[in-house]
Amino acid sequence: MQTGLVMTAAKDQAPPRSWVCRVLADDGKGAMVTLGARPIRIGAGRNCDLILTDPQVSREHAELTAGPDGIHIRDLGSTNGTFWQGSRISAIAVPGGSTVVFGNTHVQLLAADTPVLPPSPRDRFGAMVGKSLAMRELYSILELAAPTDVTVLVEGESGTGKELVARALHDHSERAGVPLVVVDCSAVSEELLDSQLFGHLRGAFTGANRDRKGAFVEASGGTLFLDELGELPLSCQTKLLRVLEDQTVLPVGSDRRVNVNTRVVAATHRRLADMVARGEFRFDLYYRLAVVHVHLPPLRDRPEDLAVLVKSFYEGRGVASGPIAGPNLERLQKHAWPGNVRELRNVLERAWALSGPGKSRFEDLQLWLQASTVEAASGPRIDTSMPFKEAKEVWNDEFEVRYLAEVYERFGRNITHAAEHAGINRRHFRTLLRKHDIIDS
Repeated sequence: MQTGLVMTAAKDQAPPRSWVCRVLADDGKGAMVTLGARPIRIGAGRNCDLILTDPQVSREHAELTAGPDGIHIRDLGSTNGTFWQGSRISAIAVPGGSTVVFGNTHVQLLAADTPVLPPSPRDRFGAMVGKSLAMRELYSILELAAPTDVTVLVEGESGTGKELVARALHDHSERAGVPLVVVDCSAVSEELLDSQLFGHLRGAFTGANRDRKGAFVEASGGTLFLDELGELPLSCQTKLLRVLEDQTVLPVGSDRRVNVNTRVVAATHRRLADMVARGEFRFDLYYRLAVVHVHLPPLRDRPEDLAVLVKSFYEGRGVASGPIAGPNLERLQKHAWPGNVRELRNVLERAWALSGPGKSRFEDLQLWLQASTVEAASGPRIDTSMPFKEAKEVWNDEFEVRYLAEVYERFGRNITHAAEHAGINRRHFRTLLRKHDIIDS
């Protein structure tokens, strides 16, 4: 999980020469070491640069080296593994702000001059729920950012609750008396985006039968949430930057700019920094938006939040949950959660509807979890009674089903985004989904 304050910087600014490797602790005072020109070693041994007391950490667990593209991590054959974003790694380069797990210990990698905020004592902020250290560190940033007018960029997988961040920031600000305006940049055609955001005059184009204020004017005095900002075309990015700088908009068909007073919170499931590097997103707009830059952790990285999340959904439904423990909770903790918190909510709603009368308590629920993601790490059972070729085909089919289903769910069942991530033609991706009965048509 990455959280932190990202200040504006010049396009040609050199990457940091040193990093701080900080053990995440409840009191915000975990052990730390600086990673500079020479590599450092992390482990339980006395000769390591960062010594961890976790019994799941090997004597010499991993080696870290600073590079121009981030921090290079090499697992040194540890018993219990090194993990990043839920996956076990052997060697990888990760960006600053990343949290890496060695055994059971979370270590955050920050630029040496990055301020460190103690985690918030609360277990929820707005409609966001979670008592994990990752979430409480997120709350500590949002608590400080909310009362200000600073722009905020929220990155995170589909279903992690990016709109909840925007609503919490708005509701905890002095702008709360004005409605939050939401624009999904992926749901508006490029031809109509200017009108949607900046407004238009009657007769400005075919179908413009009346004047339209546009989202920036509608949100003036309040907050504008730009969802899926990564889908914004370059032509519109230039205009958005001008609005953020001047707080004025030029409606389509007008030659007179309109003053606004609009705070912007933007969100995307993409990594905008990578899009900037590929020339797909303006670097100046990126830095203008990412004055405060937060990353929402995926649910698979915070299994300790499952019980409190389930309880919050029960509270929202007004139904007694009973103890949130036992086999049902264990099943949830083994699930991969490609759809994150949204998927958890859907699983519970399905269970409430199909478990039968008188079985609303958590321990009585029949949970329907996609077979493609339950205990995914263990893989399908190898049937050695079959010839090698047939057994391999079964394994390959199982992988294909799991991969397609998880990527499809991860991107909110958006075939275009899922196919792009998978590097597969959109039509072929849809064909594969049909082949494995993941979709009907």
